[in-house]
Amino acid sequence: MRAVTVPVPGGPSALVVSEVPEPVAGPHEVVIDVAAAGVNRADVSQREGHYPSPAGAPAWPGLEVSGTVVSVGSEVTGASLGDYVLALLSGGGYADRVAVDEGLLLPYAKGLDLVEAAGLPEALATVWSNVFMSAGLQPGETLLVHGGSSGIGSIAIQLAVALGSTVYATAGSAEKTAFCEQLGAARGIDYKQEDFVEVVHELTDGRGVDVVLDLVGGDYLARDVEAVAPGGRVMVIATQGGTAATIDVGRLMAARARIWGTTLRARPLEERRAIMAEVREHVWPLVAAGTVRPVLDSVYPLEFAATAHKRMEAGQHLGKIVLAVR
Repeated sequence: MRAVTVPVPGGPSALVVSEVPEPVAGPHEVVIDVAAAGVNRADVSQREGHYPSPAGAPAWPGLEVSGTVVSVGSEVTGASLGDYVLALLSGGGYADRVAVDEGLLLPYAKGLDLVEAAGLPEALATVWSNVFMSAGLQPGETLLVHGGSSGIGSIAIQLAVALGSTVYATAGSAEKTAFCEQLGAARGIDYKQEDFVEVVHELTDGRGVDVVLDLVGGDYLARDVEAVAPGGRVMVIATQGGTAATIDVGRLMAARARIWGTTLRARPLEERRAIMAEVREHVWPLVAAGTVRPVLDSVYPLEFAATAHKRMEAGQHLGKIVLAVR
């Protein structure tokens, strides 16, 4: 079968369409004939050689797919041949087929386009596990999302608003902040023109926000601490701004705030299963009802994965970038 591999780490041209063996379903796994694969920042980092697949996962990128079940393991009870499904992966989604544990599947929802749906699993799992399971965002609380126009950000805005929170979102242009507000953010903040700490304090009468979802890291972390309310929680899930940070520990202590750093793909299978079980229970009904929807920026054929990565790195996309496999 075809897979987009990375023989030598580097720029977008490092992505090469190769022939690799087809996967075989383990006892608790299904094999999916992939319709489409979501493109994520983690894929870019993997291509560059900074974020390899964990042990046991395919060596090539791809953290989420949609498609059709074509093989079922002997112990599988929740999926059948021919089912349309979505799946969260630890790697290997940039391919014709992929094997995945049945506990990491989402069912197909009527009315979803199968290609655009490929951009949902990673974002839903990331947002739910960080903003709701770990940070415990409650109705009536406030959430600040950095990178609000990204695939993760677009889901975070919709989901938090749907569950009763007020959302503010940073983005890098007037077009992007307007996009965030169209998704439900109470205020888009253009970080190139405005200081998000000052804006947040103005919007909250000096209190700050209850939760920050930080996709930037680096020097944003110190400013996140300045932006949180008493008892605030800062969830750091990416390091686009760098891995080093200096914070005001006194401010952190005075606010009784917490900083949590997490990743998703390398978590033990049982943790990822538990996250997806909660997504199916608490989030999927909102997707099925059309309240939370994938926001599609662009679709590229699998063999144009390098072009998709170039678009992501240019930072102009609004929502998810997807590779169409079938």
